[in-house]
Amino acid sequence: MSVLPFLRIYAPLNAVLAAPGLLAVAALTTPGMSGRSRLALTAVLAVIWGAYLLQMAETLLKHWAGDLRDRTPAIAIDVLAVFVPLAAFLLAGTPDWSLYCAVWLLKPLRDSTFFPVLGRVLANEARNLIGVTTLFGVVLFGVALVAYVIERDIQPEKFGSIPQAMWWAVVTLSTTGYGDAIPQSFAGRVLAGAVMMCGIGVFALWAGILASGFYQEIRREDFVRNWQLVAGVPLFQKLGPAALVEIVRALRPRTLPAGAVICRSGETGDRMFFVVEGQVSVATPNPVELGPGAFFGEMALISGAPRMATVSATTAVSLLSLHVVDFQMLCSSSPEIAEIIRKTALERRGAAPMA
Repeated sequence: MSVLPFLRIYAPLNAVLAAPGLLAVAALTTPGMSGRSRLALTAVLAVIWGAYLLQMAETLLKHWAGDLRDRTPAIAIDVLAVFVPLAAFLLAGTPDWSLYCAVWLLKPLRDSTFFPVLGRVLANEARNLIGVTTLFGVVLFGVALVAYVIERDIQPEKFGSIPQAMWWAVVTLSTTGYGDAIPQSFAGRVLAGAVMMCGIGVFALWAGILASGFYQEIRREDFVRNWQLVAGVPLFQKLGPAALVEIVRALRPRTLPAGAVICRSGETGDRMFFVVEGQVSVATPNPVELGPGAFFGEMALISGAPRMATVSATTAVSLLSLHVVDFQMLCSSSPEIAEIIRKTALERRGAAPMA
C-alpha cells in the first residue's frame, strides 16, 4: 500500500513546524494581549496541528502497510502531538488549552538517532550508574541525618526534620547553593564543605561513566561500519578475522562528491586510498577509471616520491584511506597485504614484480 505524497512531512519539517508553534504557545501566555493577536496565534497552532495530523496519518498508513520497522517512538510522538492538544481543546474549556501544544517539544526528536544510542549506553553502563546512584542516596541520607542532629536546635524551621535537612543536602551535594538554608554552627559548616567536595566527586563519576559509555558506543558503531567497508574490498576478502581487525583499525573512511579532487599530481603523498563504492578517474595520458576494490596512491607510501597523477571522483565515492604510519604498521602485521600492494605498484610502473 503506497502512501499518498501529499501526506508526507519530512523529518526536517518537524523542527520547522514545532518552533513557531512553541513560540505561539509562549506568546499566548502574555497578559494583556489583544483578541485579534490571540486569534492569529491560535490560527497558527491550528495550521501546525493540521500538518501534524497529516503526518500521523502518513505514519499510520505506513504502519498498516507493513512498511515501518521499529518505529514505535515515532508513532507514539505523532499520536501525542495530535491527540493531546485536541483533548485539551475539547475537554479543558479554558484558554490554557494551548499550553498542551507544548507536547510538540517532542517532534524535533522524532527521528533523532540520539535516543537509541542513549538507551544502549544506559543499558551497557547500568551497573556502574546504579552503583553511583546508590552511593549518592547513601551520602544524601547520611548527610541529612548528621545535619539534622547538628542544626535542629539552632534552626528548627530549616533543619527540624530529616526531610527538611535532606533538601539542604540535595542543594549542597549538587553545589547549587540556593542559600535558603545555611548551617550556623561551626560543625555544620565543616559538614557543608565536606558535602560539597563529595558532590563534585559523585557528579564527576556520573559524567565520566556516561562520557565513557558514549565514546565506547560511537567507537563500536564506527568499527562495525568500517568493518563492512573493509569487507567490501576484494583485496581484503580472503583475510582472516585477526588481519581484518588490524586493517579496520588502520583504515579511515572518507566520502567525497562527484568532481572532488582526491589527490593532485606533484604534491607530497601521505596516504593511499581504496575504492569501496563509486568511480575515480586517474588523469594519465590515457585516463584510467578505477572502481570498487581498486586502490591508488600507493607509490607515495612505498617510494616517498610526489604524486604522479591527479585523481578525482567521477561519481560520489566511498574511500578508505591508509596513512603512511599505518601502512608501515600494516607491513609489519600483515606482510601478505603489503606484498600485494607493492607488486601492484611495481606492475603499474612497468617494472618486474618483486618476489
